[in-house]
Amino acid sequence: MKHRNPIRSRWPLLISCLALVGLMGCSKVTRENYDKLKMGMDYAEVVQLLGDPETCEAAIGMKSCTWGKDPKTIKIQLIADKVILFESHGL
Repeated sequence: MKHRNPIRSRWPLLISCLALVGLMGCSKVTRENYDKLKMGMDYAEVVQLLGDPETCEAAIGMKSCTWGKDPKTIKIQLIADKVILFESHGL
């Protein structure tokens, strides 16, 4: 009868857990990145800084986008793809 090595059989689970922790720790929704936001920034510059937003809603030339998920979020209002207002929660 063969016995399985308990450590070897758990490698896939361990690797999956480490990958998940790594992804969670890589969030760009941080106080440091929030402090880099400036009025008049282009949407492309914001995406370069924060990554793609979780959600965006657009109407009549205005766009409202949210980065992150509760409790840590950054919300940005844009007109003609230029930042006009931004706020953070939970940073």
